[in-house]
Amino acid sequence: MQIKNETRTGLSAEIKIVPWWAWMLAGITFFAAQIFFNIELARHTAGPPAWCRPILGLLAGVGGGCFLLLIGYINRDAKRRGMSPLLWTIMAVIIPNALGIILYFLLRQPLGGACPQCGTSVQTGFNFCPRCNHKLSPNCPQCQHVVGVSDIYCPYCGTSLRDQVPPAAGSPAGLPG
Repeated sequence: MQIKNETRTGLSAEIKIVPWWAWMLAGITFFAAQIFFNIELARHTAGPPAWCRPILGLLAGVGGGCFLLLIGYINRDAKRRGMSPLLWTIMAVIIPNALGIILYFLLRQPLGGACPQCGTSVQTGFNFCPRCNHKLSPNCPQCQHVVGVSDIYCPYCGTSLRDQVPPAAGSPAGLPG
């Protein structure tokens, strides 16, 4: 599966994931809460006092809007992470008290990357691309564990990494001439 390499990070990049329909539903929910608390409840004599209705309208509107925006985010983020968007969206909606949303954020898969050579989706922690065998991160020649770029010795087996010289791109070693 070909993917584009997403290097954007931060809150603004995550907000851009939320689909337009979630923004639309959040706006409708906010305005519906304002109409309900400020117009409909004003007609009832047993309703909350006049000073309380705008505050309740804002709280209900913002709470309902945020809930719908989170549902939209879960729908798109699950797809981006290779998880079932329909399953996680339904779970986030039907499990009460926002426990479905909390479960999603606790159990979601880490974001994968893309192979720089062929663009294939690669899971986090892979040393080589499963499609083209491109080396994705430096690793120890002895035990194949991932090592840091500036490491002198492998932290897992103690092999010296300084002595490892990449093969020359020119002529094969050991041949005269």
